[in-house]
Amino acid sequence: MAGPMEPDGTAGCGASAVIDLGGDAAPSAGELALLQQWHGLHSGVRRMTDGLLADVEAENGLVPSSFQALMFLVAAPGQAAPMNQLAQALGFSTAGTTKVVDRLAEAGLVERRPSGSDRRVTYTALTTAGAERVLAASRTLARVLRTRVVDPLGEEVFGRLADAVASLDPAPGTC
Repeated sequence: MAGPMEPDGTAGCGASAVIDLGGDAAPSAGELALLQQWHGLHSGVRRMTDGLLADVEAENGLVPSSFQALMFLVAAPGQAAPMNQLAQALGFSTAGTTKVVDRLAEAGLVERRPSGSDRRVTYTALTTAGAERVLAASRTLARVLRTRVVDPLGEEVFGRLADAVASLDPAPGTC
């Protein structure tokens, strides 16, 4: 899909040309407006998230994937999870998750533990240093989230927005 159009009809936000979608197959003006709203919402949330995580990284030295892995583990039962659950939570391949866990283990923030019931399963467990680091990073995230999102919107609007978006989750409670 081409990027949003400028009021003068020229392509904006990285779009290079207007594509003639032709006749009956073309979305209606209402559908195009809806798609542009969705694009604005999606890209705005993505850029906002990237900015929030960049602040966490700058203050705590945790790249986004490491922070997300540690956040998952701090909330997991026993602060440990099988690698496949961590991969699912991060949305990474097994190899990508292994790289993240390798970096975290080298930094002393997690350790690998064999499963007591299935020798094919390896758990990734938070260390004390990892718990301290993720809690500090969480405080940073909470502070910048409040400054950049909650304060401009107001507590009530932010709460309603968060509830509305959460209600659209097709699989609530899963990773």
